[in-house]
Amino acid sequence: MGKRATRRSANNKSQIHQINQLAPPSPHNGTRYVKNIRPKTPTQGILIDSLEHEGITLAIGPAGTGKTFLAVAKAVDALESCRVDKIILCRPAVDAGETLGFLPGNIDAKLAPYLRPIHDALVDRLGGKRVKALMAEGIIEIAPIAYLRGRTFNNAFVLVDEAQNCTYPQLKMLVTRYGWRTTMVLAGDPQQSDLLPGISGLMEMVHRLRDMGRVSIVDFCEQDVIRHPLVADMLAVL
Repeated sequence: MGKRATRRSANNKSQIHQINQLAPPSPHNGTRYVKNIRPKTPTQGILIDSLEHEGITLAIGPAGTGKTFLAVAKAVDALESCRVDKIILCRPAVDAGETLGFLPGNIDAKLAPYLRPIHDALVDRLGGKRVKALMAEGIIEIAPIAYLRGRTFNNAFVLVDEAQNCTYPQLKMLVTRYGWRTTMVLAGDPQQSDLLPGISGLMEMVHRLRDMGRVSIVDFCEQDVIRHPLVADMLAVL
């Protein structure tokens, strides 16, 4: 029995050694992800190129064009390559035409339903356990827009999703949080704002920043939709 246990122990050590050789540990106490992203449309390629550098990017266009997923993927890429120290996720807590009342729990629990699409993309890139660990360490941070005034984002990748549900003062406050060695992306669909008409500030922000250096405006259209073809057909008539 002693010899068998010794052999098993040796085999286990050998397997662990092989796994470590195949997947070297990342700087953030986990296994480095191996998925590569490739643009499926030319506009996706423009967005990917823009998010590989410091600066502010506004990704504007219809649902299903990959704006949020690509932003999350490039955020993970920047974190894994040590280009940034943390990922900051922001999304306005605006209901899509209905309200479920007060949500229980701490601030992370209250925002969880709104951030579910971003969370799913993070899990796809990093795995559920690692996402939880990085959030517990504060390396991935959920930042409510209401609490961001006065902060400065340095060494960070900042994703503001559903930006069409932000007012112009909110977006102005967000972009002026920009700091050193930071990439910030505001993603949204101006045609799907859940605010009252004329309240969304996304298009005004686009018009004001379009001609500035180090600010990229990436315009998606129906031809960039990569969901089921029926989605693109419906967007053309809705």
